[in-house]
Amino acid sequence: MKIRTLLAASTALSLFSTPAFGQNDTAAEEDDIIIVTAVAKGQNVLDSSVSVSTIGAEEISNLNPASSADLIRQLPGIRSEASGGEGNANIAVRGLPVSTGGARYIQLQEDGLPVLEFGDIVFGNADNFLRIDRNIARVEVVRGGSASTFASNSPGGVINFISKTGKQEGGAVSGTVGIDYETFRLDFDYGASVTDSSYFHIGGYYRTGEGARDIGFDGFNGGQVKANFTQEFDGGYIRLYGKYLNDKTATFLPNPVLVTGTGDNPNYQSLPNFDIRRDSLHSPFFTDPLTLDGTNRPRTFDFQDGLEVESAAVGLEAEFEISDGWTITERFRAANNSGGFLSPFPASAGAAQMVADSIGGAGSTLVFASGPNQGQVVTDPANLGGNGIVANIVQFNTRLNSLQNITNDLRLTGDFDIGGASAIFTAGFYASNQKVDTDWLWTAHLQTVEGNGNSVLLDVRDAGGNLVTQDGTVGFGASFFGNCCRRSYDVSYDTYAPFTSLSLEFGNLTLDGSMRFDFGSASGSISGSDTGLTVGLTGFDFDGNGIIDPAEAQTSFIPLTSSPVDYNFDYFSFSIGANYLLTDDLSIFARYSQGGRHVADRALFSPNVSVIDGSLPAEEGIIASVNQLEGGLKYRSGGLSLFGTLFYAETSETNIEIAPLAIIDRDFEAYGVELEGSYRSGPFSVSAGLTWTDAQIARDSNLALVGNTPRRQADLIYQGSVQYEADMFTIGLNAIGTTESFTQDNNDLILPGYTQVNAFAAIRPVDNIQVSVNVNNLFNTEGFTEAEEGSIPGNNIVRARSIVGRTISASVRFDF
Repeated sequence: MKIRTLLAASTALSLFSTPAFGQNDTAAEEDDIIIVTAVAKGQNVLDSSVSVSTIGAEEISNLNPASSADLIRQLPGIRSEASGGEGNANIAVRGLPVSTGGARYIQLQEDGLPVLEFGDIVFGNADNFLRIDRNIARVEVVRGGSASTFASNSPGGVINFISKTGKQEGGAVSGTVGIDYETFRLDFDYGASVTDSSYFHIGGYYRTGEGARDIGFDGFNGGQVKANFTQEFDGGYIRLYGKYLNDKTATFLPNPVLVTGTGDNPNYQSLPNFDIRRDSLHSPFFTDPLTLDGTNRPRTFDFQDGLEVESAAVGLEAEFEISDGWTITERFRAANNSGGFLSPFPASAGAAQMVADSIGGAGSTLVFASGPNQGQVVTDPANLGGNGIVANIVQFNTRLNSLQNITNDLRLTGDFDIGGASAIFTAGFYASNQKVDTDWLWTAHLQTVEGNGNSVLLDVRDAGGNLVTQDGTVGFGASFFGNCCRRSYDVSYDTYAPFTSLSLEFGNLTLDGSMRFDFGSASGSISGSDTGLTVGLTGFDFDGNGIIDPAEAQTSFIPLTSSPVDYNFDYFSFSIGANYLLTDDLSIFARYSQGGRHVADRALFSPNVSVIDGSLPAEEGIIASVNQLEGGLKYRSGGLSLFGTLFYAETSETNIEIAPLAIIDRDFEAYGVELEGSYRSGPFSVSAGLTWTDAQIARDSNLALVGNTPRRQADLIYQGSVQYEADMFTIGLNAIGTTESFTQDNNDLILPGYTQVNAFAAIRPVDNIQVSVNVNNLFNTEGFTEAEEGSIPGNNIVRARSIVGRTISASVRFDF
């Protein structure tokens, strides 16, 4: 696989230039690629001052990524923790902290507009609504630089998933099946001309199966359809497009793992009968959770829905030349997004009898509450489930009632000569509305830790034989988190931003600057815990027997009263850069940027929000800021490309820890170097990227943390690919890796480094038919991406999340 590493102009985040989307939908030679992310108009790679990398459609097909986050891991400088399934990933760039779930400082886009305005909406990450299929022509990423001045809420960068348009006629149908795991997937796409000046593209996928982990049920069901139609005319084009996504996927949170040794030299091991690479706490024996909903009415939810997303979107893009060298570009999209997040989170795990006694008192007895032995007493707790370990589960059940997003981007771009220099000028206005309407309906359960989808729920009887749980439910709230987090909120966020840029080229020297002013408001209401309103516990007779049992007495509800949310915000971003062409093949560049982002729904947890009148004073706590300095060298000649960038970043933010709830106000500093390269000679190609980062906590109320390395920030992350492509076959290897890091900010327990190697091979026995095999994690490596504990606990059980073990899939593709 070859990742094309390019440097694009920083004059504007135009994100589309004629003919936009996938341009001609085919991979051009590297010298001919026209970058549409972070450019006002096409510009020679070596004349620019921001680094951009791309992955094309064929490379994506070879890699066969399991999710958008899995694909993003292939991009230099990007740290993507893709171990949670097909969504719910943590994504960061160039030493900026992984301080929340999702992508706080990176904006994920489809065809130049944000998937969601905020990449880290709690339980509603942007990647949840993004799928990889044959519609994608390529993926482009801008790291740092001017991203903050031409896209809102993106001081760290922009990752743009660009669709095919059908300007080049053709398509394909492919079928994929798991060889050593259960999955079945059908992909298709087709594009063609309608008239000499109009064309269309349509594509999508449907997938079903258990997935790569042994969960005991079909946790992956759903698909997507995308289509667009383009009409060209003299001086421009207009394009209409739409998307419908309806998908359900199991999403995986940290699981119990045995850790021995010391914090600086730990030994991570799977528990007996629970392989951290293939198993999960998901199980067909986890009965559908019953709780009070957002209106305090009893409701049962389907556990197997997992991460459920639905998105219906329509959009328009148009470009008109209004005079020689001057164009107006308009982009609009409205997306109705909704769904739910349902996954078991282990609040703790320990020896079965000790956990039972902690719930029911000394001398308690465990009883199977589900599974083949339902109703029977556990006679040997020490060997329960093959390891004697049970987990106190908080079922993260969050309803994403609406994440509706409406976005519009209008801009004027012109190129002209001034004072002996060639100039490109852009001015525009951006507007969006992001709705965040969610209910948090968490419940508490007790279950075994078993592999192969065999985990079952447990009941507890006290020493007197009295049942203190109900059908495996310990409490109808987050009992293991002090009954926190029963919430309901409905808030609308309006964002507006005028922006402008100017680039001047004086022979071999290019100077550019850009700025943006984001402002807006938040309005709505919030009810429940963590707002100063009493959550309260009540008794509710869920089983209808006329008796409030101990579990029913632990029922969380949402108060009928609510607190208003009503505040304004604003922040200013700018970027200045210079690039000098030393020779035809070598240039040097430098850039300084300041940007920010509105933390949106995460501010609803903040003590800065007055719970009395809903006001939020000043900007403190709602705007995270990022200052960046970068510079480097770029070389490209023939089939060889080499790029090196030095970077420095300062980040200031207020962050929310969810489980358990904690508020953190902190500054970070990071500096490092990013190296990228690629080489192609005939059928052989190789590419590689390496990012070295030295990051530290620069300010915190806990002085003991100042100077420590932020959690999960490795010194090195790297990726590389080698490929040989002949007429009748293609073979290749790909590797992604990281050195060790710390699990938490206290810098005690180390998260081991790892390298994941993937392999792919394809043969083309006849024209238009390809048979391929993909092996992900060829050596079945354990690769831990996160852990909840900052030190090894007394029972040596740490809750951690690992990449999936080795999986093999086979595909057949018919091109036409």
